[in-house]
Amino acid sequence: MFDFRPADDCPKPEAYRQLHDAAEALTAGEPDAVANMANIAALLWDFLPDMNWAGFYRMVDGELVLGPFMGRPACIRIPLGKGVCGVAAQDGATQLVEDVHAFPGHIACDAVTNSELVVPVLRNGDVVAVIDLDSPSKARFDSEDRAGIERLAEIISQRI
Repeated sequence: MFDFRPADDCPKPEAYRQLHDAAEALTAGEPDAVANMANIAALLWDFLPDMNWAGFYRMVDGELVLGPFMGRPACIRIPLGKGVCGVAAQDGATQLVEDVHAFPGHIACDAVTNSELVVPVLRNGDVVAVIDLDSPSKARFDSEDRAGIERLAEIISQRI
Protein backbone atom coordinates (compact mmCIF):
# COMPACT_ATOMS: atom_id res chain seq x y z
CA MET A 1 0.00 0.00 0.00
CA PHE A 2 1.20 3.49 -0.84
CA ASP A 3 0.75 6.46 1.47
CA PHE A 4 2.54 9.48 0.08
CA ARG A 5 0.46 12.23 1.72
CA PRO A 6 2.44 15.10 3.22
CA ALA A 7 1.78 16.34 6.75
CA ASP A 8 -0.94 18.99 7.02
CA ASP A 9 1.59 21.62 8.11
CA CYS A 10 4.14 20.76 5.41
CA PRO A 11 5.51 23.90 3.70
CA LYS A 12 4.53 24.14 0.04
CA PRO A 13 8.07 23.73 -1.42
CA GLU A 14 8.58 20.57 0.64
CA ALA A 15 5.15 19.24 -0.34
CA TYR A 16 6.04 19.67 -4.00
CA ARG A 17 9.39 17.93 -3.47
CA GLN A 18 7.53 15.02 -1.90
CA LEU A 19 4.96 15.06 -4.72
CA HIS A 20 7.74 14.86 -7.32
CA ASP A 21 9.41 12.01 -5.45
CA ALA A 22 6.10 10.13 -5.21
CA ALA A 23 5.34 10.67 -8.90
CA GLU A 24 8.81 9.42 -9.79
CA ALA A 25 8.39 6.34 -7.61
CA LEU A 26 4.91 5.47 -8.90
CA THR A 27 5.61 5.93 -12.61
CA ALA A 28 9.21 4.71 -12.95
CA GLY A 29 9.26 1.65 -15.15
CA GLU A 30 5.48 1.62 -15.77
CA PRO A 31 4.80 1.83 -19.52
CA ASP A 32 1.02 2.32 -19.31
CA ALA A 33 0.18 6.01 -19.75
CA VAL A 34 -3.36 5.72 -18.37
CA ALA A 35 -2.17 3.98 -15.20
CA ASN A 36 0.48 6.66 -14.70
CA MET A 37 -2.00 9.51 -15.23
CA ALA A 38 -4.44 7.89 -12.82
CA ASN A 39 -1.83 7.63 -10.08
CA ILE A 40 -0.64 11.19 -10.67
CA ALA A 41 -4.23 12.49 -10.48
CA ALA A 42 -4.64 10.69 -7.14
CA LEU A 43 -1.37 12.17 -5.88
CA LEU A 44 -2.44 15.68 -6.87
CA TRP A 45 -5.75 15.18 -5.07
CA ASP A 46 -3.95 14.05 -1.90
CA PHE A 47 -1.15 16.62 -1.97
CA LEU A 48 -2.95 19.82 -2.90
CA PRO A 49 -5.67 21.23 -0.64
CA ASP A 50 -8.67 23.32 -1.68
CA MET A 51 -9.34 21.77 -5.06
CA ASN A 52 -12.48 20.42 -6.69
CA TRP A 53 -10.81 18.81 -9.74
CA ALA A 54 -7.35 17.46 -10.56
CA GLY A 55 -6.41 15.49 -13.62
CA PHE A 56 -5.53 15.25 -17.25
CA TYR A 57 -6.78 16.04 -20.69
CA ARG A 58 -4.94 14.09 -23.41
CA MET A 59 -4.16 15.35 -26.90
CA VAL A 60 -6.00 13.06 -29.32
CA ASP A 61 -6.33 13.86 -33.03
CA GLY A 62 -5.91 17.61 -32.53
CA GLU A 63 -8.22 18.11 -29.55
CA LEU A 64 -8.14 17.53 -25.82
CA VAL A 65 -9.94 14.44 -24.56
CA LEU A 66 -10.68 13.75 -20.90
CA GLY A 67 -8.15 11.55 -19.14
CA PRO A 68 -7.84 10.21 -15.61
CA PHE A 69 -8.93 12.65 -12.90
CA MET A 70 -10.27 13.12 -9.39
CA GLY A 71 -13.39 15.22 -8.87
CA ARG A 72 -16.83 15.64 -10.36
CA PRO A 73 -17.69 14.57 -13.92
CA ALA A 74 -16.05 16.82 -16.49
CA CYS A 75 -16.25 18.00 -20.09
CA ILE A 76 -15.11 15.18 -22.36
CA ARG A 77 -13.69 17.08 -25.34
CA ILE A 78 -12.13 20.53 -25.49
CA PRO A 79 -11.10 22.14 -28.79
CA LEU A 80 -7.69 23.79 -29.00
CA GLY A 81 -7.88 27.47 -28.14
CA LYS A 82 -11.12 27.09 -26.18
CA GLY A 83 -11.21 27.56 -22.41
CA VAL A 84 -8.20 27.54 -20.13
CA CYS A 85 -7.16 24.00 -21.09
CA GLY A 86 -7.55 24.59 -24.81
CA VAL A 87 -5.47 27.78 -24.67
CA ALA A 88 -2.73 26.04 -22.67
CA ALA A 89 -2.64 23.20 -25.20
CA GLN A 90 -2.71 25.47 -28.24
CA ASP A 91 0.01 27.79 -26.93
CA GLY A 92 2.05 25.12 -25.15
CA ALA A 93 2.16 27.50 -22.19
CA THR A 94 1.01 27.34 -18.57
CA GLN A 95 -2.20 29.19 -17.73
CA LEU A 96 -2.54 30.46 -14.14
CA VAL A 97 -6.01 31.98 -13.83
CA GLU A 98 -7.01 33.68 -10.58
CA ASP A 99 -10.64 34.16 -11.65
CA VAL A 100 -11.92 31.86 -14.38
CA HIS A 101 -15.05 33.98 -14.80
CA ALA A 102 -12.84 36.78 -16.15
CA PHE A 103 -11.07 34.44 -18.62
CA PRO A 104 -12.36 34.97 -22.17
CA GLY A 105 -14.06 31.81 -23.43
CA HIS A 106 -13.88 29.96 -20.11
CA ILE A 107 -15.61 26.58 -20.27
CA ALA A 108 -17.56 25.94 -17.06
CA CYS A 109 -17.45 22.17 -16.59
CA ASP A 110 -18.13 22.68 -12.87
CA ALA A 111 -19.91 25.85 -11.74
CA VAL A 112 -18.09 25.92 -8.39
CA THR A 113 -14.66 26.40 -9.99
CA ASN A 114 -13.25 29.90 -9.48
CA SER A 115 -9.53 29.51 -10.23
CA GLU A 116 -7.50 27.20 -12.42
CA LEU A 117 -3.95 26.14 -13.17
CA VAL A 118 -3.30 24.31 -16.44
CA VAL A 119 0.16 23.07 -17.35
CA PRO A 120 0.95 21.48 -20.71
CA VAL A 121 2.90 18.23 -20.74
CA LEU A 122 5.42 18.43 -23.57
CA ARG A 123 7.24 15.57 -25.27
CA ASN A 124 9.80 16.50 -27.93
CA GLY A 125 8.22 19.97 -28.09
CA ASP A 126 4.69 18.68 -28.69
CA VAL A 127 1.79 18.93 -26.23
CA VAL A 128 0.71 15.37 -25.35
CA ALA A 129 -1.59 16.33 -22.46
CA VAL A 130 -2.39 19.04 -19.96
CA ILE A 131 -2.52 18.83 -16.19
CA ASP A 132 -5.65 20.67 -15.05
CA LEU A 133 -6.21 21.84 -11.47
CA ASP A 134 -9.44 23.59 -10.42
CA SER A 135 -10.32 25.24 -7.14
CA PRO A 136 -13.52 26.72 -5.70
CA SER A 137 -11.37 29.56 -4.25
CA LYS A 138 -10.33 32.57 -6.29
CA ALA A 139 -6.56 33.01 -6.65
CA ARG A 140 -5.93 29.55 -5.14
CA PHE A 141 -2.81 28.92 -7.25
CA ASP A 142 0.42 30.93 -7.15
CA SER A 143 3.91 30.93 -8.65
CA GLU A 144 5.02 28.09 -6.33
CA ASP A 145 2.14 25.95 -7.59
CA ARG A 146 3.00 26.86 -11.16
CA ALA A 147 6.66 25.88 -10.71
CA GLY A 148 5.74 22.69 -8.85
CA ILE A 149 3.28 21.48 -11.47
CA GLU A 150 5.57 22.48 -14.34
CA ARG A 151 8.30 20.34 -12.76
CA LEU A 152 5.80 17.47 -12.38
CA ALA A 153 4.95 17.78 -16.09
CA GLU A 154 8.65 17.44 -16.93
CA ILE A 155 8.99 14.35 -14.72
CA ILE A 156 6.07 12.52 -16.33
CA SER A 157 6.44 13.75 -19.92
CA GLN A 158 7.98 10.48 -21.14
CA ARG A 159 5.64 8.33 -19.02
CA ILE A 160 2.22 9.34 -20.26
